[in-house]
Amino acid sequence: MLYFLLYLFIETLVSVEIAGAIGPIWTFLEIVSSAILGFFLLMRFQYRSNEYIMALARREITLEEFESMSLYTLLGAILLIIPGFFTDILGLLMQFGAFARFFASKILNLKKKPPHKRGEDDVIDVEIIER
Repeated sequence: MLYFLLYLFIETLVSVEIAGAIGPIWTFLEIVSSAILGFFLLMRFQYRSNEYIMALARREITLEEFESMSLYTLLGAILLIIPGFFTDILGLLMQFGAFARFFASKILNLKKKPPHKRGEDDVIDVEIIER
């Protein structure tokens, strides 16, 4: 709930500031054009996913990067459809792979797991008692 209220506060603050600077007609045009762009990106999502699958097959990206990039492309398109300047900025940034990787690694703390090493963690200490 706290994050939602924080989002609403930031969205309102950014939208009021930008709308006050550019005026009502440009604000309306931006909202409509970002929604159209969001719908276009949703329709194009299948092709973008195919690009990510090919990059995964060429081993240019890892499976985790593939999942996050596909998810953030889709999330970015949805954010563009939602009216508001802050969501539009986030939606545009999520269309870029570099920002999606940054968002996944830094903000969500998704870190690559180190390779499993055989060591003391794998040792089970057992004591056999004979009667």
